[in-house]
Amino acid sequence: MKQLIKFAIVLVGFSLWGQTSPSQEDLKVGLVLSGGGAKGLAHIGALKVIEESGVRIDYVGGTSMGAIIGSLYASGYTPHQLDSIFKQTNFNTLIQDDLPRGVKSFYEREDSERYAVTLPFDDFKIGFPSGLSKGQNIYNLLAYLMSPVNDITDFKELPIPFFCMGTNIETGEEVLLDRGSLPQAVSASGAIPSLFSPVEINGKLISDGGIANNYPIEEMKKRGVDYVIGVDVQDSLVNRKKLQSAFEILTQVNNFRTIKDMKTKRKKTDLYIKPDITAFTILSFDEGEAIINKGEEKAKEFTADLQLLAQRQQTFTESSPQHIQLSDSVYIHNIHISGNSNYPRNYIRGKLKIDTDTKVAYQDIGEGINNLSATGNFKRVEYELINIEEGQKDLNLIVSENKNNTSLRLALHYDELYRSAALINLTRKSLLFKNDILSLDFIAGDNFRYDARYYIDKGSYWSLGLHSRFDQFSKSVPYSFIINNFNLGDYNVNQITVDSQDFTNQIYAETFFLKSFKFGMGGEHKYTNLETETIIENNENQEVPFTILEQSNLFSAFGYLEYDKYDNAYFPCNGLRFMGDFHAYLFESKASFDFTPFYIAKGYFGYAFSPINNFSFRLQTETGFRIGETEMNALNFYLGGYGNRLVNNLTSFYGYDFVSIGGDSYIKGLIEVDFEPFEKNHITLGYNFANAEDDLYSNGNWFSTPDYTGFGLGYGIETFLGPIELKYTHSPERSESEWFFSLGFWF
Repeated sequence: MKQLIKFAIVLVGFSLWGQTSPSQEDLKVGLVLSGGGAKGLAHIGALKVIEESGVRIDYVGGTSMGAIIGSLYASGYTPHQLDSIFKQTNFNTLIQDDLPRGVKSFYEREDSERYAVTLPFDDFKIGFPSGLSKGQNIYNLLAYLMSPVNDITDFKELPIPFFCMGTNIETGEEVLLDRGSLPQAVSASGAIPSLFSPVEINGKLISDGGIANNYPIEEMKKRGVDYVIGVDVQDSLVNRKKLQSAFEILTQVNNFRTIKDMKTKRKKTDLYIKPDITAFTILSFDEGEAIINKGEEKAKEFTADLQLLAQRQQTFTESSPQHIQLSDSVYIHNIHISGNSNYPRNYIRGKLKIDTDTKVAYQDIGEGINNLSATGNFKRVEYELINIEEGQKDLNLIVSENKNNTSLRLALHYDELYRSAALINLTRKSLLFKNDILSLDFIAGDNFRYDARYYIDKGSYWSLGLHSRFDQFSKSVPYSFIINNFNLGDYNVNQITVDSQDFTNQIYAETFFLKSFKFGMGGEHKYTNLETETIIENNENQEVPFTILEQSNLFSAFGYLEYDKYDNAYFPCNGLRFMGDFHAYLFESKASFDFTPFYIAKGYFGYAFSPINNFSFRLQTETGFRIGETEMNALNFYLGGYGNRLVNNLTSFYGYDFVSIGGDSYIKGLIEVDFEPFEKNHITLGYNFANAEDDLYSNGNWFSTPDYTGFGLGYGIETFLGPIELKYTHSPERSESEWFFSLGFWF
């Protein structure tokens, strides 16, 4: 009996020893990642060291950038995969919601390349956007990266359980986000105030979780973890020299509370890692690699602690998360749309351009979302992929319509032809129909102008439009040029100032074969007036005041065809553009010349390509000619100067001032190289050549040696106001040079 008792005591002893042996422990480890904007990239470096040390993470919680990186790690991405993803990401495009030009319709492109500032103007009250960015590009990227786990709505079921924090922007209360749409929750947690618009989730308007809880260690403790590793990348306070903007001041104010909170939260953290990232700001995404390295350097100081921690865990290979393998496509069975009230299903499907019962590339889904976002009719577009059977999914599209129907838009411009100009635009959507838009431009400055458009967007069907504009400018031209074009007498003068006025009204219909390929036709009324107030002397020393040089009131039919795949309107690096236009001027009234019907045709072809990094080449050719005899000169082709969106048949040409070369027909070629030493900075060198005269094609001179040539060397910068360019041009046959400066979008 005594031996049995001894044997039982030994068994109990072994049992107790086994329960306390470090080799039999299995600590549950939670990882807390704070917010910090670009500084949060240090989390990737820290994760590399944590994983290499053998520590198994059992729960991840994060805020803002900590939520973004934490959610991707919890979804199955390795730290090295995250490193590659973020190094390949253009954060400027991501944050600014820059959309590729190719996803915009022709109308949307013109808007984005015309106005610098857009403000809400409903009820004639100027408002301000809720953020500089809708966060649509960030959501699109997250939705794609998280597509392998898109069917998981309870974040505890992710390969590593996960939660993140948001802030109810109406009450200031923290919001726990641990179920629902993972990309939606994470993008809400990272919606930095003033930078990104808040995200609506379950009726709550959610913004950056860092406002209420930037280091959610208390929430992690509730998850039953035994040990907490925390990586803190929060901002520190800065001196007044670094508080130069409203955003920097707002960030500093928020840091008062978060820094105070960390005094207690740090004590609750078992292993606290705080990388030295004081040299960076929350927007230092261009220094991402250095920030990642800082996180790795700091975490390596705790390698011994991490290895000891790993020894206190039991590792089960079968429960380890699988590394993410992204698919490039998905089979879409059906498409469901919710959240729309003003814009019908066929309008949304027409913009989305995704077919059902077919395999669809994720890239096409992203482009479809961008198509909808580019319209400006939606605050946000989100989607879910719902499993219906093996290998097939339904696309559930959730749109949030933009309630702002009226906008005030502004722009500034200067060039050597129109001189200074300030534009104010009033735009109203859904004025008479749900899919119409009214746009009114008023341009004040050295030359008053206006541009009014009314457009009914029927998508892939025939769209209808009304267009009215008034354009004017004054330009000094050689008197010999006036004589050649207007048959005036011989006077003692070298230069004469010509005032040009053009008033055009159009009604048209157009259809789109593809997003970048349109065809249209319509009718036009055009009033032109060329006059001068220059008083000159004739050979008898008599003063002769000229007033009207030419006046006309024309009615025409027209058609046009345009294909535009340029990636940039002002500095194209890739793509193809073609334009053809034909006008038949059939009737007139009030003309100052003998009118007979005539026709004008013109075309443009351009090709841009980039065979070498930072270098692109552009090849362009264009031509125009008139058919029929007429004494009208205002619609002749005039070459010279440098610019975009020039009125009627004015064409830029290096080496000559505006309106220096003219004729009823011309042909022109341009070869240009563009070097981009820094992003959005362009050094351009171009050579152009042309022939221009009356009856160029009938006399065969179009194929002769060019009569006019010129070189252009320029420097341009892309800014939010539009391009700022300085051009030096030289003409060999004139042995003279011309300088051109322009600022802002052309309008």
